[in-house]
Amino acid sequence: GRSRESNLITTPMTKPAAGRHASGIVLVLVSACAFGAMAILARGVFAAGGNVPGLLLARFAIAGAILAAIMVALRRRWPRGRPLAVAVGMGAIGYAGQAACFFSALQYASAGLVALLLYVYPTLVVILSAIFLGERLTAARLALLALGFAGLALMLGGGSGTATGVALGLGAAAIYSVYILVGARELARTDALASTTVICLAAAATFAIAWPVTEPRFPGPWWGWAALAALAVVGSVVAILAFFEGLKRVGPSTASVVSTFEPVFTAALAWIVLGEG
Repeated sequence: GRSRESNLITTPMTKPAAGRHASGIVLVLVSACAFGAMAILARGVFAAGGNVPGLLLARFAIAGAILAAIMVALRRRWPRGRPLAVAVGMGAIGYAGQAACFFSALQYASAGLVALLLYVYPTLVVILSAIFLGERLTAARLALLALGFAGLALMLGGGSGTATGVALGLGAAAIYSVYILVGARELARTDALASTTVICLAAAATFAIAWPVTEPRFPGPWWGWAALAALAVVGSVVAILAFFEGLKRVGPSTASVVSTFEPVFTAALAWIVLGEG
């Protein structure tokens, strides 16, 4: 059967439903901007001596600690049973795997190509949502996807890379597609704050366990840690929390399409802050 979220998209909406849908789009846009700021903040971490494993471990550990403190302060209920198991899996496998694939792909392909490969995921989400969630595969939605992807290709450029880089980039897109779908299907009725907290803690645990293999390095100067803290708060707490709350309101297809604003925001921020072309 069609989910409640998909009904908000595919059937005429009442005023309350329309308001919920609009607020969901705003939340996903906020999430896209927060995720988009990560690339700029990560440069500060790397310039201060940190590496990718160190960045990911500290990012999720700091975010998880902040979110857990908020959960305790607000006396919110933690997920139990199936929702808890799903959130742990999404963090430990899904989010950790997607982040590892994406940042590893940057070692084998240009940033433009990796970003473009990652944004295959909205198309995958729309197709998988039609198959597994019963969402309507409309011509308008397919046209928007094609137009958006063409725009990203023009902005980001084709770039260059090895077969390994391409495989890792597509792997990141595939993992993220499944991550979004599972979140929409399994955590639709779970508190977004609780889900986000468990996901961040589980991702942090994955990178902590992998410490002997990945050999994480952390920033030295205080400003590197400031960039890392900002990355954790903005790129994890705000980004993931806003995305899950928006996902519950608009469904996976619309959320994934709206998320394509992320690379646009990143490019604009790089132009303003770093002076990039």
